[in-house]
Amino acid sequence: MLSGATLRALRVRAGLSQRCVADRVGIPASVLSAYERERREPGLQIAGQIIEAIGCRVRFDAALDPQVQAQRLVQVLELAEALPYRPRELARARVGNG
Repeated sequence: MLSGATLRALRVRAGLSQRCVADRVGIPASVLSAYERERREPGLQIAGQIIEAIGCRVRFDAALDPQVQAQRLVQVLELAEALPYRPRELARARVGNG
C-alpha cells in the first residue's frame, strides 16, 4: 500500500488541496488527512479512488508464477555450475607495526 507521505507528495505535486481530492473521492478531508498522516489506512478501493482523483494511474504488474520462478532459478544455477572454476590465490594479510 502507499505510504501517507507518498500519497501527500503526489497530491502536492498535482497542486491539489486535501479538500479538493476528498470531494472528488467523496470522503471527508479529515479522513484524507488521517491517511496522509498514517493515522488510518485506506482500503484498496478508496486508495485507488484517491490516486485517480489526484490524476495518477494505478498499474498492477502480475507476479511470476512460483513454479516458473523455480524453473528459472534452476536454469540460472545450472548455468552457474557450467562456468569454469578457477580459484585465485588468496591475498596475504599485511601485518603492520601500528
